[in-house]
Amino acid sequence: MEATRVGRAARPNKRAKPPVQAPAREEPPPQAMPLPPLALPLERYALVAWVLGRERAAELLSGLGVREAERAKEHLLRLAGMPSAQRQAKVAVEFGERADAAGRLKALMEEASEPLRREIFRRLPPYHRSLFAGRQVEPGEQTPSALGALAERLIREATR
Repeated sequence: MEATRVGRAARPNKRAKPPVQAPAREEPPPQAMPLPPLALPLERYALVAWVLGRERAAELLSGLGVREAERAKEHLLRLAGMPSAQRQAKVAVEFGERADAAGRLKALMEEASEPLRREIFRRLPPYHRSLFAGRQVEPGEQTPSALGALAERLIREATR
């Protein structure tokens, strides 16, 4: 059995064109060019590098510049030392909430029991409370700490 090869077949009547070479340009050494100021804090660059390529994160950050790369790598080491859940939370906080957060919160409120609904609503930020016009925060209500922790966790998962 013969191996299948994919490629261009040479035409018998065509001559191969020599490869076109670009004229040689002299570029200044990389240190001679001034680097533009960074638009984002270095910690966010380190966070993106960690998310996009864990194994290559340090290599990705080396293109920032000498001082910035060193500081960004310090942030990277700190991120690498965090537990996974804490890193994921940091990514969610830094880069925003989901586009469908409102729909997910509405679905959460429909599925939750009434005591959990009250606690979720009490812990929602004001801009999310406006989704539930018929509800109001009930003052002076004591809730178990486990219920509060569950409500916070469900809100985080629905919005990020």
